[in-house]
Amino acid sequence: MATSYKPKNILITGAAGFIASHVAIRITKKYPDYKIVVLDKLDYCSNLKNLLPVRSSPNFKFVKGDIASADLVNFLLVTENIDTIMHFAAQTHVDNSFGNSFEFTKNNIYGTHVLLEACKITGQIKRFIHVSTDEVYGETDEDAVVGNKEASQLLPTNPYAATKAGAEMLVMAYGRSYGLPVITTRGNNVYGPNQFPEKLIPKFILLAMRGEPLPIHGDGTNVRSYLYCEDVAEAFEVILHRGEVGHVYNIGTKRERTVIDVAKDVCKLFNLEADKVIRFVENRPFNDQRYFLDDEKLKSLGWAERTPWEEGLKKTMEWYVANSDYWGDVSGALLPHPRTLMMPGYEGSEEIKGILSQFNNIQTKMASTSDSALETHAFKFLIYGRTGWIGGLLGKICEKQGIPYEYGKGRLQERSSLILDIQTIKPTHVFNAAGVTGRPNVDWCESHKPDTIRTNVVGTLTLADVCREHGLLMMNYATGCIFEYDAHHPEGSGIGFKEEDTPNFTGSFYSKTKAMVEELLKEYENVCTLRVRMPISSDLSNPRNFVTKISRYNKVVNIPNSMTILDELLPISVEMAKRNLRGIYNFTNPGVVSHNEILEMYKQYIDPSFKWTNFNLEEQAKVIIAPRSNNEMDASKLKKEFPELLSIKESLIKYVFEPNRKVPLN
Repeated sequence: MATSYKPKNILITGAAGFIASHVAIRITKKYPDYKIVVLDKLDYCSNLKNLLPVRSSPNFKFVKGDIASADLVNFLLVTENIDTIMHFAAQTHVDNSFGNSFEFTKNNIYGTHVLLEACKITGQIKRFIHVSTDEVYGETDEDAVVGNKEASQLLPTNPYAATKAGAEMLVMAYGRSYGLPVITTRGNNVYGPNQFPEKLIPKFILLAMRGEPLPIHGDGTNVRSYLYCEDVAEAFEVILHRGEVGHVYNIGTKRERTVIDVAKDVCKLFNLEADKVIRFVENRPFNDQRYFLDDEKLKSLGWAERTPWEEGLKKTMEWYVANSDYWGDVSGALLPHPRTLMMPGYEGSEEIKGILSQFNNIQTKMASTSDSALETHAFKFLIYGRTGWIGGLLGKICEKQGIPYEYGKGRLQERSSLILDIQTIKPTHVFNAAGVTGRPNVDWCESHKPDTIRTNVVGTLTLADVCREHGLLMMNYATGCIFEYDAHHPEGSGIGFKEEDTPNFTGSFYSKTKAMVEELLKEYENVCTLRVRMPISSDLSNPRNFVTKISRYNKVVNIPNSMTILDELLPISVEMAKRNLRGIYNFTNPGVVSHNEILEMYKQYIDPSFKWTNFNLEEQAKVIIAPRSNNEMDASKLKKEFPELLSIKESLIKYVFEPNRKVPLN
């Protein structure tokens, strides 16, 4: 009798890849009460665009990272309270495994081992679903009428299949030795939208679109079974909820096709003459003739294949025609015998050279990880700005992530007290969230200039200098209010100020001090400067929250600006510290949002009766002492490091308005 299981927090590895992205989207959308955390290192065959349909879902989170990092995996399991893992991450292309087999061992065996060890240490996993392949069975006899059952012997014939079989052995061992609740799946070939075109079907479709020959390895009589991606996603949904711990499930179809038949079917879709388009090329070093699965066990759980081959192939063709540039330049993948060396994202032979050192590095980290103190505790943060908004939130983030931290007791401008803090606390990183912005606003700085200089300039430089002496990275929360729209960056143009641009706003004394200290900090290679703008958090009771401020004003200006959603970006700043990033970053969400757009959201989500009036900059100038900065900042440098970063409007909805919603959904 199949059990019924309901997960809470699922970690899906490799979900920017083909199959796992369809699974992640299906579960995220269908089960809004499950939290889905995706971990993917964005290898050449992954694409964040695969996850666009759910990137703004409140129950979805993307983390860029490698399953081979024990620190990161342990950290994620604990901080996200993961109870379920669906492990898809793997190198999967057989052609590549013949020329780059070390990478397959590293990803498929070592990466799986790291995950299993993390599950053992944390002791909180209730399901570990390991995704394997039909290729572990090896070649099926041409005349066999019964497919491989789950208990069949594993006889892999290529390096890829061997690494997947090796990973399966580890999964089985952890299940038996440590009682880890493991389930393994072995699947036939999958096809459909979003698949990287090194695989047969998308490769043939793209080549046919370009009017180029379709290369077939050997004589084309090799037999394969193909399942449409949505059917496979449904299979994983069924296994997640009804699969039994300790069992293996084949995900397959009885319908088989030769490679030459697939090529002919693609030719039909494009009205091409197969005899003129198909070209036979040298075979792989070993090319299994046939894989054939028995899928009765999965069918007994209630799953069935739904999509006929003709329908699935047509849908796939239509998607590739509509999205021909989805992957950029894939000419290397379309060769008859592609190698990773020719594909996007691969760093050439240096990747092979670095494998041994990477193994040693990761194993050293794992060996030093104790059951009671995960590698998260290799960090200790010293935070300045305890009574400030950002400083207070940083402490809460550290508590949530299990990172030891202490607030500095010394005053920034008193060098000896900073040295005492560092010698006493022994931090690995220092966060400077201290600074004078003025209460209730920056107008205060106009009448307290020496106080402003003492903290914002002298204090910040002193802390940076002391950190440099002690070999410490200082994360410095700065401001983007040092720019204003100009002829080269006009309002509404989408042209934002970059990190290297010279500040052009001197309207307030506060901004003058911030621009001054930022310029001087460039001489300190141990500083990471984060330019925050108009900070917003989910705490709408905080009077410093930009949303709270403008919702309480009698009148507001209506100008588009770059802004910082603290709920999303402050955890990113902690990750930046861990990555030891240096230099200047525009620390804002991509894009701009205007005052009126925010207040419209406030009205839509919080208070339908809310009203406000606008006034222009000239009218505003009469009620403030110092002018205010308005600008758009280019966040592409931050976005490149953290591709999951949401645009300002998406982030406002996900982190601020949706959690505070008072207006019920229709």
